[in-house]
Amino acid sequence: MKKYIAILLTLLFVSCEDVIDVDLNEAAPKLVIDASIDWYKDSMGLDQQIKLTLLTPFFNPEIAPATGAVVSITKDNNESFEFLEEGESGIYTNNTFITELNATYTLSILYDGDTYFATETLMPVVNIDYVEQNDEGGFSGEDIELKAFYTDPANEENYYFFEFITDIVEIPNLEVYEDRFTDGNQIFGFYSEEDLASGDIVTIRNHGISKRFYEYMFILLQQSSEGGGGPFETQPATVRGNCINQTNPDHFPLGYFRLSEVAELIYTVQ
Repeated sequence: MKKYIAILLTLLFVSCEDVIDVDLNEAAPKLVIDASIDWYKDSMGLDQQIKLTLLTPFFNPEIAPATGAVVSITKDNNESFEFLEEGESGIYTNNTFITELNATYTLSILYDGDTYFATETLMPVVNIDYVEQNDEGGFSGEDIELKAFYTDPANEENYYFFEFITDIVEIPNLEVYEDRFTDGNQIFGFYSEEDLASGDIVTIRNHGISKRFYEYMFILLQQSSEGGGGPFETQPATVRGNCINQTNPDHFPLGYFRLSEVAELIYTVQ
């Protein structure tokens, strides 16, 4: 009798195992614009690149490059810089770019019959003063914490974008800060990683950014932290940047056009 019941249950489960095909709507692929112009202190800032990709369908793991675009950036004195594609990579480069603090730049992209524009200012940033290490951080009291101190200029509205990069994790740790309550004071960017160990190398970058980019990244990072993923993974809601489609406004792109002076410090964990 027990054998009969077991066979019956097996047949019941097998008979209920149907294949369900999910028919997902596929819209026209959106252009994703990664246009971050970084001018590292003590460099000329001549070599710059812009990466264009397409938002792929949900079940497609590969990122498709946006090839064949016409890409340029124009400075506020009407000086123009053309970015040429490397093969069919979707990566467009220029090695004669001229950087100027507080100058306004306009990005222009012609792709697949649509024209995209974005305007932004190249924002300055202060140096990183020093790094302070704490070996008793985190809930366990055993994590290594780093504080990268910098001195905020007084009587100015400033915004900061920090990157902490190591070989330990694939995605950099990203943070944004404002000086609304710390104007003119020495403050710090904070990084904690439980797997950090003595001898590890941490690249710390502080970018000067605009208020609009600060607000954009604040929302993006808030969403990624709530979802448990990285800022470049699928987000619960669309976060729109400063790039617009002038040809078809409803078919807006994703991404952001940002220009920053960058202070970089390479730190070896003690």
